[in-house]
Amino acid sequence: MAEIRRVWQANMQVYGVRKVWHQLQREGITVARCTVERLMRRLGLQGVRRGKRVRTTIADSAQACPLDRVNRHFHADRPNQLWVSDFTYGTPSQRSPPAWG
Repeated sequence: MAEIRRVWQANMQVYGVRKVWHQLQREGITVARCTVERLMRRLGLQGVRRGKRVRTTIADSAQACPLDRVNRHFHADRPNQLWVSDFTYGTPSQRSPPAWG
């Protein structure tokens, strides 16, 4: 645990599990990555997270939520009886490609 804290502090407290683990390997300290992860969690150490999460909607808690008109039952007895839409946010690299036929 002392070695993990030393490596983390020596690198300006920005290294996450993967980089701490790689640094320990370079120094000749053999340890499993999952062990480093568990010990860092126990010590309360975590790396810096880069970037900012995109927030697409800020909900107004004073507004009433729209009714669930289909009650999560997506079955139609005839064509054009039920139409359902979906809004998917994110860059194309974050979305999986559509599954065609």
